Amino acid sequence: MLSLYRECLRRAKYIGHKQHNTELVVGMVRQQFKKHMHETDPDKIQKLKDDAARGLINHIIYESEQMTGRKFSKSF
Repeated sequence: MLSLYRECLRRAKYIGHKQHNTELVVGMVRQQFKKHMHETDPDKIQKLKDDAARGLINHIIYESEQMTGRKFSKSF
């Protein structure tokens, strides 16, 4: 869980730097992790981890598309 938190913070800092709102984006990530810090339901924890991982993957895909000029994902 700690590695996911760190990766989310790294991405938040990167996004924030590009958009000139680093404190806001990092604060949002920290707030979400603190909000669910004491969650004990394994299913809920897995869903939260999946959501965070999905957000990171979506950002990586978006950045790749911007760099290459190609669209990798299809919109439904």
